[in-house]
Amino acid sequence: GDEPDGSAKFMAAFLRSGQVSQAVKDFVARDGLVLGICNGFQALVKSGFLPYGDPDLLHDNSPTLAHNRQLRHVSRIATTRVATSGAKSPWLTSFAPGKIHRIPVSHGEGRFVVSEDQARELFAAGQVAFQYVNSEQIPTLAAPENPNGSSYAIEGIISPDGRILGKMGHPERYREGLMRNIVDIEVQNIFANAVNYCLRQASH
Repeated sequence: GDEPDGSAKFMAAFLRSGQVSQAVKDFVARDGLVLGICNGFQALVKSGFLPYGDPDLLHDNSPTLAHNRQLRHVSRIATTRVATSGAKSPWLTSFAPGKIHRIPVSHGEGRFVVSEDQARELFAAGQVAFQYVNSEQIPTLAAPENPNGSSYAIEGIISPDGRILGKMGHPERYREGLMRNIVDIEVQNIFANAVNYCLRQASH
């Protein structure tokens, strides 16, 4: 369940264990892709695979995910904007910076917390994948557009090599014909981007 520090804490402990951590690092080094959505994003951040790509780099002041600022579960449609170049990550290859997506969010612990210095580093490195935006398509800290109060409106980030993506929104919940009352909703097809990347790698 979406309990405070619940499943994410368990998954992060599992990911930090020596054999598992090394196996994931080896997999990524072989051009493998890793995705964490919602609780999976929490686990990747709390383990250090995000934003560093390596749990050994995790420290006490690393970015984390905390309770929503409203202190309650939030379930709604959020608007996000692509914040980096598609060249930065196989997950993002078909997206131009500024591309808008409307996607479901549903979580109680989705507030991305990061210091100013670390946020500056993430933006400079192109590791901020998506940000929550308002109706003017401007990143915002205000609810309900920023559904959890995330610092710098950050909804998703990538590892330095771009092969690990974590995000709070649920693009996998979109199906054609669903959510017909949501204007302009469409698939945020990170999955097709990943499949196309794997096909290209296999053909080399």
